[in-house]
Amino acid sequence: MRSWTPGAWGRSVFRRPRSIRHRITEVGGNEVKLATDHRQSDPAHGRREGVVRNQVVPRRHPGRWVAVVLILIIAMQAVQGLATNPNFHWGTYYEYVFSPFVMRGVGWTLLLTVVAMAVAIPLALALVMMRESGNPILRSAAWCWVWFFRGTPVYTQLAFWGLFAVLFPRITLSVPFGPELISVDSRWIVTPAVAAIFGLGFNESAYLAEIFRAGFRAIDRGQSEAAQAIGMSQAKIWTRILIPQAMRTIIPPTGNETIGMLKMTSLVLAVPFTLDLMFATNAIANRTYLPVPLLLVAASWYLVITSVLMVGQYYLERYYGRGHDVIVVKGGPN
Repeated sequence: MRSWTPGAWGRSVFRRPRSIRHRITEVGGNEVKLATDHRQSDPAHGRREGVVRNQVVPRRHPGRWVAVVLILIIAMQAVQGLATNPNFHWGTYYEYVFSPFVMRGVGWTLLLTVVAMAVAIPLALALVMMRESGNPILRSAAWCWVWFFRGTPVYTQLAFWGLFAVLFPRITLSVPFGPELISVDSRWIVTPAVAAIFGLGFNESAYLAEIFRAGFRAIDRGQSEAAQAIGMSQAKIWTRILIPQAMRTIIPPTGNETIGMLKMTSLVLAVPFTLDLMFATNAIANRTYLPVPLLLVAASWYLVITSVLMVGQYYLERYYGRGHDVIVVKGGPN
């Protein structure tokens, strides 16, 4: 309640009763509790205020501790099962995890990932520019590209790239309805490695194009309009205004796509390309008749490379996220 007392010059002043004091007694989790401290009103204390110390009482979360205990029990059971189960053949695992054949597969897997992404990223940027163009032919061509490569399985696309030399024995450059200018054997140009890179890169470009388009759409349209008003060319608008601002939005999903590309290289057997990590471990497994330890070898290397890529993604996100506030929500359900 509030009491009313007449103020100076006829003003009305509402005052909080002097017998109540509010203080914060707890700040924990998602709650801030207020407690009320009444002044002592008995004759022993007179008009003096009682001395009360503030006490911070942390909120208990028994549900969290139960979850922690359950997770630890499950983790220990899993580790014990993996370490003591003889069917995993850990001796064979340690024998081949650093073998030259496997290490060569790791190198080729990394090379395929990097080169395929190097093909996909500029192609995706070009597709975004075409989708945002005012020319209907460019927009339609970009839409058809995205529609086709997102709508068909990547394994099927890789298989067709492997059959490219059969479908088109020679690559020719000629005048339309005229004589041939250049003609070369397709097998010299579209090797298994090139076919794998094109198959992975073209498929990935369709997905990255949609990611990039969403990132550019998140930028205020008024910025590009202001740049056009001061006479900036479209190339400068893209390179100096749109792309730098969109990086903060497109880096996280692009990092996820890169990690997905790393694991997608295991499908290049459809080309067929036989130097990647998955084929190397499968070849050893077929020779030793022990598939489980070799699958663990491949999984271990994929985990190591993925961890490195995740660290790089973290630093890129932090670099392009400078100057933006980060809201951290603490607490949660019990």
